Amino acid sequence: MAYPPATESPAALTPSVKTILTSADIQRVVDRIAHQVLEKTSGAQDTVLLGIPTRGVPLARRLAERIRAFEGVSVGLGVLDITLYRDDLRHKATRALGPTDLPPGGIDGQRVILVDDVLYSGRSVRAALDAISDLGRPSSVQLAVLVDRGHRRLPIRADYVGKNVPTALTENVKVLLAETDGVDEVRLYGPQGRGR
Repeated sequence: MAYPPATESPAALTPSVKTILTSADIQRVVDRIAHQVLEKTSGAQDTVLLGIPTRGVPLARRLAERIRAFEGVSVGLGVLDITLYRDDLRHKATRALGPTDLPPGGIDGQRVILVDDVLYSGRSVRAALDAISDLGRPSSVQLAVLVDRGHRRLPIRADYVGKNVPTALTENVKVLLAETDGVDEVRLYGPQGRGR
């Protein structure tokens, strides 16, 4: 007797997606990080925010806006392209170079806070540190991230974390921001989902 071939159920093929931060959650997290920056930096004196493309850039802008709203302080704001400093260039598709745009006063003697969306292996942050060393000599470098998902491969820790999200290696965290994606949301994708 012949049996029909076994097929996976449609439910098994559907990616597992869970929203872990809504738009309102992201706004609260950015506000909280802005307050922490103000507390830990004596009112953001001599502080520069450098966003790491892609989504670190709008997050840095939001942080700067919230710091200005809370304290009336305008912090230096810039963009740090790390493409040429990545150690995975030969393993991934060619990436277009983006602009590196430092504040008018530069970063020498400043407290630089790198801003990124997700902290995972730490390789992007390592690349950012290498890039900074070619651009100037800050007094210190700190890190602010929206989500820390764990699984570090380098000894790197964020100074400001919006949300710690313990993940499995088979899961992916995807940050969506209105400026780049039309919506504010952070999603956790299961093994069959697509994310970052």
